[in-house]
Amino acid sequence: MTEDATLVTIELGERGYPVRIGHGEVASVGAQMAALDLGRRALVVTNAAIARRYAHPLLDSLDAAGIEAGVAEIPAGERYKHLGTIEKIWSAAMARRLDRHGVLIALGGGVVGDMAGFAAACYYRGISFVQVPTTLVAMVDSSVGGKTGVNFHGKNLIGAFWQPNLVCADLDTLASLPTRELRCGLAEVIKHGAILDLAMFERLESAFVTRPERGGLRLTAKVSLSPDTARYSVVRSCQLKGQVVAADERESGQRAWLNFGHTFGHALEATAGYGKLHHGEAVSIGMVLAARLGVLRGDLEASDAQRLEAVCAAVGLPTKVPAGTDPEVVFAAMGRDKKAREGQMRLTLLTALGQATVAADTPPEMILSLLRQACVET
Repeated sequence: MTEDATLVTIELGERGYPVRIGHGEVASVGAQMAALDLGRRALVVTNAAIARRYAHPLLDSLDAAGIEAGVAEIPAGERYKHLGTIEKIWSAAMARRLDRHGVLIALGGGVVGDMAGFAAACYYRGISFVQVPTTLVAMVDSSVGGKTGVNFHGKNLIGAFWQPNLVCADLDTLASLPTRELRCGLAEVIKHGAILDLAMFERLESAFVTRPERGGLRLTAKVSLSPDTARYSVVRSCQLKGQVVAADERESGQRAWLNFGHTFGHALEATAGYGKLHHGEAVSIGMVLAARLGVLRGDLEASDAQRLEAVCAAVGLPTKVPAGTDPEVVFAAMGRDKKAREGQMRLTLLTALGQATVAADTPPEMILSLLRQACVET
């Protein structure tokens, strides 16, 4: 068990759970599971690249805690996030003789976590589930909150709410990430500040725009992610998301704010083809578009939209739609978003930095006009 871990508790009554954030957390998973009495048989779901780095220390920790475990490797990438992969996880669980007291452990990024969580939600009608996120985007977003699922005619259209029993975020794993993955994680961090916490947004703005950090993990030639900012980003994001999830677990109200940038972003991902435009990149562009829409509606000051775009650009995230994007196709994909009701798009927009709202009254012509203009600017 690491001594420097920060503990964030997700308050959901009997379904609440701890989120541990620190260094060396992969090696603490077994002890943490034993302390929570989660079960004595487990299956680690991961991909080959992650397994090479982290499977052995994780398995050693489980073995030391008296937990019998095996590994199920699934293909890496968004294009494999489908029901066929879920069946492979279930088959591996059956082969390991996991019963309703077994545990699925997600070791990896958001795709691994989403699929392992969905598999856990359905296997024996629900078994214990542990998240061990190894990417920044998983640490700050997808590992917390219980959203699980697969892609089916759209992003995450088949899934379930299934909360993990434990999350162990190991900050040491960030050093192994490609720069592109770090940037994608920061898109979700920036989002949390933009919708929920002006002070957080201003701290990020200072670290990346006003007085760019140089020490730490390199993001661009001029900007780096320092250890202090990395830890702050993960801890504060989990705190903020935990508060939202505790208040609105099943996205009937405030939790929809967390979709800021995602309605545009998911449509752009689908249009570009999954894997070509990474999720965080699509969210970055989506946030810029959503902010611009807020300005068009008269809800947001243009200067706030510009500040948001500047922070995204400073860390190396894209802020313009990919060249060759068809605005009509993106608009059609937005209409299939799972948050739409009776054909009406529900968009999370900003009224100011740190303040969000959900609007269902945006004229479709305004959205399409914005997309057409954005596609001309690429």
